[in-house]
Amino acid sequence: MVATIGYALSSAGYAFLLLLLLTVRKSGLAKYLLILATLTTFLWSVTPFVISPMSLESLLFFDNIKNIIWLLFLASCLKDNFTNIGDVLARKETWFILILPILALFLPYIGLEKATWQFLLQTMIPLQFLILLEVIFRQSGDNGWAIKPLILYLAVISVFDFVTFANALMVDQIHINYIAARGYIHVALIPFLILAIRRVKNWGVEIYISREVVMHSTLLMVAGGYLFVMAMIGYVVKYMGVEWGSTIQIILIALSLGLLATLFLSLRFKTRIKVFITKHFFANQFDYRQEWLELTHSLSGESADGNIHATALKGLIEAIDYQSGCFIQVKHGNLKLLANIKHPSLTTEEEQVLDIFCTFFKSKNWIVDIEELRTKPFVYEGLRINHALLNNVSFQLVIPIYNGDELWGMATLLGSQSTAIKLNWELRDYLKAVTAQVSNYLFHHQAAEELAENAQFAAFSRMSAFVVHDLKNVLAQIDLILCNAEQHKDNPEFIDDTFETLHHTKARMDKMLRQLTEKNTPKESGESLIFLSESIGDVIEKKCAAYLPTPCIKVDNEKPVVLDNDKFSNVMYHLISNAQQATDDNGTVEVVIEISADERYMLIKIIDTGSGMSENFIRTRLFKPFDTTKGNAGMGIGAFDAKAYLDKLGGQLLVDSELNVGTTFTLRIPTN
Repeated sequence: MVATIGYALSSAGYAFLLLLLLTVRKSGLAKYLLILATLTTFLWSVTPFVISPMSLESLLFFDNIKNIIWLLFLASCLKDNFTNIGDVLARKETWFILILPILALFLPYIGLEKATWQFLLQTMIPLQFLILLEVIFRQSGDNGWAIKPLILYLAVISVFDFVTFANALMVDQIHINYIAARGYIHVALIPFLILAIRRVKNWGVEIYISREVVMHSTLLMVAGGYLFVMAMIGYVVKYMGVEWGSTIQIILIALSLGLLATLFLSLRFKTRIKVFITKHFFANQFDYRQEWLELTHSLSGESADGNIHATALKGLIEAIDYQSGCFIQVKHGNLKLLANIKHPSLTTEEEQVLDIFCTFFKSKNWIVDIEELRTKPFVYEGLRINHALLNNVSFQLVIPIYNGDELWGMATLLGSQSTAIKLNWELRDYLKAVTAQVSNYLFHHQAAEELAENAQFAAFSRMSAFVVHDLKNVLAQIDLILCNAEQHKDNPEFIDDTFETLHHTKARMDKMLRQLTEKNTPKESGESLIFLSESIGDVIEKKCAAYLPTPCIKVDNEKPVVLDNDKFSNVMYHLISNAQQATDDNGTVEVVIEISADERYMLIKIIDTGSGMSENFIRTRLFKPFDTTKGNAGMGIGAFDAKAYLDKLGGQLLVDSELNVGTTFTLRIPTN
């Protein structure tokens, strides 16, 4: 009575579903096959009322008819361009799908009437359903959300059939409870089929058959494990002399739910199991220490033309024993070929493919294997590309290169037939580590080049500042001549001094021009034995006497030292001039010359009563080049130049200053 109600409800439900399908306006072969499958399921639900009591042979016969029609419907979903049933039946894949239910249908007519054979085939057919459903779901792409209710509908029915006939295989008969429950299960799942009909706009899914024989080994492994558990339970039941009870049936149903879960989790589960086994039970493919040393050695070398990108590409290629490749930068959406080894320039088709890859790489750091992309596009979720373009590319691997989180460029690699590799988890991890090292080498080298370029500009700026500083000194000499020319133009001694000054100015200008135009001109030593008082007196007389306050010189004690008089004169002029500028006209600037107590140094003190400097200014700004308090009137290198010159001599430049009181510069010059 209970079974009859279930099949009656199933009959009514599928009759309603059939009417609903006939009102659907969507056309196509898959729709008509779905109508046929629904009609077959309706007739399957009605047969218990027509044939009563139903024999095992009749039950299996109608089950096989239903399975054939549903598998034919799934076969029509493997491509989206079928126009008639002949196109579906013309494919060898269709007959491979239908072979099990057809064999089960004709099994009694070929002499295999034993129920065990029937139950074995009926156990295998649901597994075939599950594998086919997984293929369709995994490769449905954007259509997966729409087709999922259909997958769930057929998956639950297949799992229940698998449990039913696996149980029958163990005890050599179908338990009546399973037969009674089938009608209820079918009618309970009708909403899933209705939901799929409302969602799906295109039943066809373009399937790419994998070249891996054990692509879905996880599902088969779980099914095998399920059968093994059942066999063990059956052995225990037989050994203990009891019958299969409700508890054991509940256990089997729970195990079957685990089998159904693998339909949606097998890809991740399979990958994790495979990686775990490979990591812990097999040797690594690479000797990473040796590979790292070889990569470091490869990157430390220089290419023939000094192209660092060619060196980076060479390191990538040699890391996996490939032969050719290209190094490409992506800048403002444009591709720029930076280096290529044994590979011609990119073709238009290759640039189109790489443009598409750029969009993919911006959202996902994933190495692309062109062959894998052809056969298993579902691995590259979010990458949509016309597969006709892939036939025109001449590289196998495309490796993205990132600078931080931004896509910087790509490397394309190609190996020979003997060296071409197939990517797996280890190779992907290895290539990512190699790419990270190559990227660091590349970006550090670029940073070093930018730093060197900035240093060259800084050196040029510093040289320009010194030139301007020297020009200011020359200009000061000319200005001094002009200031005194009107008053002393008739004085022969003034005329002689003027000519002497102009000759000196010309010599200084010639020296500057030689330094600017002839980089390799050997430096001429201008050092000689001089008396500091004479050199300083000459500076005051010729360069500083025209400005107030007039400096005075006081010599306590001295002895001659070896110096470059021109350079020393420039340093003294700058320090005395700064003292004059910092002091009011009615103040004082005094230069004191003496010998240190141990006679190792000549001491020159420039003492002024000017505005003074703070301790913080002396510590942070006084000797900092190009930092000046004079605005456009100064270059900010005088004090820096003086300190650098004293350091070069092995001496010191000391400063003692107080705001609004005055400053004392002390020059310590070695006497030997």
